[in-house]
Amino acid sequence: MTGATDRPDRPDPLDDDLGWMLGIVFRGHIKAAEHALADFPGGPRGYQVLTAAANGPARNQGAIAEELGIDRTVLTYLIDDLERPGFVARRADPADRRSRLVDVTDTGRAAWEQRRRALRQVEAHLLGALTPAESATLRALLQRVACSTQATDPLRNLCEVVEQVRPDTTEPPTGARRAGRRASAS
Repeated sequence: MTGATDRPDRPDPLDDDLGWMLGIVFRGHIKAAEHALADFPGGPRGYQVLTAAANGPARNQGAIAEELGIDRTVLTYLIDDLERPGFVARRADPADRRSRLVDVTDTGRAAWEQRRRALRQVEAHLLGALTPAESATLRALLQRVACSTQATDPLRNLCEVVEQVRPDTTEPPTGARRAGRRASAS
């Protein structure tokens, strides 16, 4: 990996660091995906929104924002970008007229399928060091971890996450003190 092959008696500490491994793969995927989606409305995030619209029944913008972990305001701009070329259409939710459902159009589905094929080639390149069986196993395991992580959503309250990992002290972290002062000053 990073250096273990040079010194088999002394493995590199990064060789088993999950964060390092995920980071390398993530950066490689992002770089290749951005290239494959360079001219796509909204880039990789726009593609994710179109994927959400293309896979399943029409959902409201809030549900898509939550599923993708995208701020609702940002999502609105992404949907605007996808609406211009006719990839998606908004319609009133019959159950709640204040809510808008996002539907994929035939044009959007065709664009999604074409880009999905391009991204599959990117993924095949990234996973080229694996056999097809290993690649399928990795995908299945990552899907299980991703679904579990999203179900528990540890990033909903970053303060709770910080509290869990920070050493037990009586003093709040500097940023928390500042945030508390700002909140009490308003």
